Amino acid sequence: MESGQISDYGFLADCRSAALVDSTGSVNWWCPGRFDAPSVFGRLLDDNAGHWSIRPEGDYTVERCYLDDSLVLRTVFRTAQGEVALTDALAFEPGARGHDIGLHSPQVLVRSVEGLSGEVPMRVHYRPRFEYGRTIAYLVERDDMLEAIAGAARLTLRCSVRMTPGDGEATATFVARAGTKHNFTLGYAPTYDAPLPEVPDADQTIADTVAGWRSWTGEHEYRGLYPEQVRRSALVVQGMTYRPSGAVVASVTTSLPEKLGGDRNYDYRYVWVRDFSHTLRALWRSACFDEVQRQFAWLGRAMGRVEDKPVPIMYGVLGERDLTEHRLDQLGGYRDSPPVMIGNDAWRQRQNDIFGETMDAAWLMREKLEPFDQEVYHLLRVLADQAARGWKLPDAGMWEERGVEHHHVSSKVQCWVALDRAVRFGDRLGEPQDVARWAAARDEVRAEVLTRGWNERIQSYTGSFDSDGLDASVLVMPLVGFLRADDPRMRSTVRAVEQRLSHDGLLRRWDGDPAAFVICSFWLVGCLALAGERERAHDLFRALAGRVNDLGLFAEQIDPLTGEHLGNFPQAFSHIGLINAAGVLTDVERDAELRSIGTAPSHFTPTRS
Repeated sequence: MESGQISDYGFLADCRSAALVDSTGSVNWWCPGRFDAPSVFGRLLDDNAGHWSIRPEGDYTVERCYLDDSLVLRTVFRTAQGEVALTDALAFEPGARGHDIGLHSPQVLVRSVEGLSGEVPMRVHYRPRFEYGRTIAYLVERDDMLEAIAGAARLTLRCSVRMTPGDGEATATFVARAGTKHNFTLGYAPTYDAPLPEVPDADQTIADTVAGWRSWTGEHEYRGLYPEQVRRSALVVQGMTYRPSGAVVASVTTSLPEKLGGDRNYDYRYVWVRDFSHTLRALWRSACFDEVQRQFAWLGRAMGRVEDKPVPIMYGVLGERDLTEHRLDQLGGYRDSPPVMIGNDAWRQRQNDIFGETMDAAWLMREKLEPFDQEVYHLLRVLADQAARGWKLPDAGMWEERGVEHHHVSSKVQCWVALDRAVRFGDRLGEPQDVARWAAARDEVRAEVLTRGWNERIQSYTGSFDSDGLDASVLVMPLVGFLRADDPRMRSTVRAVEQRLSHDGLLRRWDGDPAAFVICSFWLVGCLALAGERERAHDLFRALAGRVNDLGLFAEQIDPLTGEHLGNFPQAFSHIGLINAAGVLTDVERDAELRSIGTAPSHFTPTRS
């Protein structure tokens, strides 16, 4: 069968890797070990790239949910013969709780079938394909387990039904009767120089993993508006965190297209500095303080000692810099939409917004960071100096245009943010002459943006200097404190962006963007709230929050005409946008002074008890 819609998928995570399970009970994506590792199930991107399905034999309907406050998935199949529940989990290490979840995850995928009523014939199809579908494993029966070994990977499957091995796959049929369980445990390990894969008891592992997730949730007491949506999004962001380093990946998939049949397919299983401030603000909003500190520590180690060379704009989860892109020609792509890429050549780009993202994050966390250690002090000084010197240079922008550079307004604004925060740090970061130099550059950037970023004819700030092209990225201006949201020009910009780029509340990034970019619509929520249009802001937030799939998950983009989710999935940026928009709405409702300021606060007390 071919992959269904992106929104058909559920997301499993162990804070090191992720799996996607569709609504038919098929695991069509799993890259064990780490998010950007080669897949062992890859049918998401090609029908021949491996899957593991457990489903009823006949017709059925489906209802799904996560077990409360976890990323453990429960799928209930209803058939003419009865009902069956399938529970899926990527396991935590036994006893892992709170902020220790994911530190030593055993690389185990657990599936449990429970008969709820009647007698339901079930079918299992196990078809691993290693290294993105390149390699067919030998299947060997050993004791009560089935081993799949090829190249550098080994999978061990233990289950309570008899599997019949064939040519690179195995099948089974059984009957799920009311009150009975059939369990499946699949462990991964490298073929060489590693212990054999773990295959723990399924019931105990599922219960322990649920307890681990709930313990993490219990340590994060968000008390702002829209708590259910924020808690779910915070769980998703935590699931996309590589716990050994603390890095949050942009997504857990590669090459899910922005447009079916298009070629804008990219690998998002990496960490972008561009997302850094947004991510930290979302973690802070949702009371994830330990995660905030780990994120900043990770960035400092990943960047290393920064001098005059350009700062890399993205990294691997352990801080790797060389993310050279490769095309996987053996894969046909999601719904026949090639190319499939691993790596991402955006790592070579200049993106001037990263100065502001990092400095804003440091300002946000200043109470935790001060007094600065030598590494942080050096990093922030160099970034401020690079912003002062480099803001006049064109760049690829936050949307990562390839092969061309422009003077993007949002990049200039983020350079202003970097310099503004450096000035606010004052003598904690530099000598008086340094602060004066940063202040002069900050004021120069601001004057240039207000002059060359504004288009009098269309009455809006535009995507780049001296342009008439609208771009939703300018909505960050009041969110970072560059302009008040109720500034006449900012109000006019919001109107223009809504009129030209919005459809039913969903904002495209630019005119001609193939689909709406979810976080842009959440930026609009923040702008409306800060401009005093609170009712509209709440209405839009609720409408956007209703665009998630049945499990509360967002992709990167949504087709505004069909509602179909597009792009890599789930997308951290989209969930981060929801958390931050809920935070702005909370701030505005609770703080009359903020309503009169018209910009998001540069520092705030998190919404918790």
